[in-house]
Amino acid sequence: MFAILKTGGKQYCVKLGDVIKVEKLEHEPASVISLDEVLLASDEGKVTVGAPFIKEASVSAEILKHVKGKKVVIFKKRRRHNSRRRNGHRQWMTVLKITGVSLAKGE
Repeated sequence: MFAILKTGGKQYCVKLGDVIKVEKLEHEPASVISLDEVLLASDEGKVTVGAPFIKEASVSAEILKHVKGKKVVIFKKRRRHNSRRRNGHRQWMTVLKITGVSLAKGE
């Protein structure tokens, strides 16, 4: 069984046991959360597509830790003006372990 879910403005294809990095979520590590914005779910060949989300579906995940992502370098140069600026940014990420994918919200 797998599901495509939306969190932090991005979409992720997940199945049971996957470990993914998503935009930072405001929860403590070792807590279990439920992600309700499921776009598509597949169970034993039966595919359910939401419009835009599947109403009863949810994905449960355990928060492992909060980490910083890869550095993004911002470099601005104005030619013939001897003007250069270099900045960097590291986005906070949350590492999730998928513990369950269910089509019914009560499961």
